[in-house]
Amino acid sequence: MNRLIVTAAILTICLPALGLPANGEDAKSKNDLPKYLLRYTLNVGEDLHYEVTHVAKTKTRIRGAEEISQVHTISQRHWAVKKANNEEMTFDHVVDAVEMTQQQGDSKEIRWDSNSGEKPPALFKRVSDQIGKTISTITISAQGKETGRENNIGSKASLGMGTLAVAFPKEPIAVGESWSIPREVKARTDNGEIKVIKIRELYTLERVKTGVATLSVRSQPLTPLNEESIRAQVVQQMSNGEIRFDLDSGYMLSKQLDWDETIVGFQGANSLMEYRARFNEKLVDGVPKTARR
Repeated sequence: MNRLIVTAAILTICLPALGLPANGEDAKSKNDLPKYLLRYTLNVGEDLHYEVTHVAKTKTRIRGAEEISQVHTISQRHWAVKKANNEEMTFDHVVDAVEMTQQQGDSKEIRWDSNSGEKPPALFKRVSDQIGKTISTITISAQGKETGRENNIGSKASLGMGTLAVAFPKEPIAVGESWSIPREVKARTDNGEIKVIKIRELYTLERVKTGVATLSVRSQPLTPLNEESIRAQVVQQMSNGEIRFDLDSGYMLSKQLDWDETIVGFQGANSLMEYRARFNEKLVDGVPKTARR
């Protein structure tokens, strides 16, 4: 008999005697892992204040000409909860203040702080009009699915920064388990047509510690990105990073997304685009501004 076959047979017989788990026992142990129900539990009158920092640097090179653009924005925002029950919650999304810096190529850097009292540059006029106003009124289910939205200013586009709420799985999940949410983005082809790109956001419960769940999120394109010009538009709308969620209180604590992309040939054989960015959102002071009821 072949020596390898004999060795395998001996190991199969001896594993139980050595106290090592068989495949069935492995499956059983996985089923015994604790599972966690991810749900939002917002309360009427509660304000969840977040500080959002977005830093991005884009370098392009086309026919030998290189240009670098940079943006740095710090904004103060909050969710003002207006309605809530066991099934749904409605909140206003409000921008309270913003500090903005932008530089395009060799142009002079443009800065503006909404708290300075200074008149905003024309470039930031649209943003200044939003300060202190409700950007949108959103209704979500306890599971985090958006069931209603009224946009007062701006659009619904997430630009890869994700939706305000995460759509959680229906059933409790264990650490290591994943779920996905479908999404679509639009890009313009070389001949000017609009192409719909299907994407799925893959979420994984990475760990749970002291009542805080850490989730990873990674965007995966389902539509083939065969053209580099399409890919250059889509990569900036992908979400890749980490979210921390308070299981006991039922709200997000933080979100961090990162981009590190290099695309060659997006506008001709010798063209290049490099995109480096980070989006960071965190709950200010770690607790809501009003007492939880």
